Parts: sequence; structure tokens; C-alpha cells
Amino acid sequence: MSNIPAELKYVKSHEWIRVEDDGTVTVGVTDYAQQQLGDVVFVELPEVDTEVGDGDDIAVVESVKAASDIYAPLPGKIIAVNEALVDAPEKVNEDPYGEAWFFRMELANADDLNELLSADDYAAECE
Repeated sequence: MSNIPAELKYVKSHEWIRVEDDGTVTVGVTDYAQQQLGDVVFVELPEVDTEVGDGDDIAVVESVKAASDIYAPLPGKIIAVNEALVDAPEKVNEDPYGEAWFFRMELANADDLNELLSADDYAAECE
């Protein structure tokens, strides 16, 4: 059974989104996704200051099984990336909701958060 924290938002492509106190969001891949990938061996992150559209493929995660794109959950601008993942991609398997965040975004429209899945909705998608 995958860990699906109730306080986060989700998209069907298996990214989680945490809304920070300053209104920015932090994005990573879910526990379910990391379990499906297997041992993660490489992470490619987006460039800071990149403007992204909803669903744009902006990062890559490679495992012993496959390579998968990571998508922008909403339109906005990349304001930070987790460079530590480049040197330690195994963190995606070890701590998907903590140390293994991928990037932070400033959203184009905060109301877009209402379009994301709740933990219960995401759990239903994974069944």
C-alpha cells in the first residue's frame, strides 16, 4: 500500500504538490510512482526561471526499469530545483515526500490549485 499524505495535492501523472506558506508550491513524485519505477538511478531537473505550462514535461527520472517524464502540475515559473537529487537520486525511493522534492514553482494562478486531486481522489486513481 502506498503512502498518500492527506495534506498534499496530486495529479494523475503521479506528482505531488505541497502549498508553502508563501503561496509557492513544491513538487515531487509520489510513493506509488517510486514503487512502480523501482530503484531510481538518475534525475534530470528543469532550469530555474523556466516558464512552464500545465502538463509540460520538464524533468526526467530514470530507474533500473524505465525512464519517465515529470510534468508541470500547473502553469507557472520554476523558482528552485533540488540539486541534491542529481548526486543522490536514490532519495526518490527513500524519502519521496521529504528530501526528494524535485522543484518549486510560483504559480501563474493560485486558483488552479482547485483543479488538483485530493489524497482520496489520487488513491482511487492508483487502484
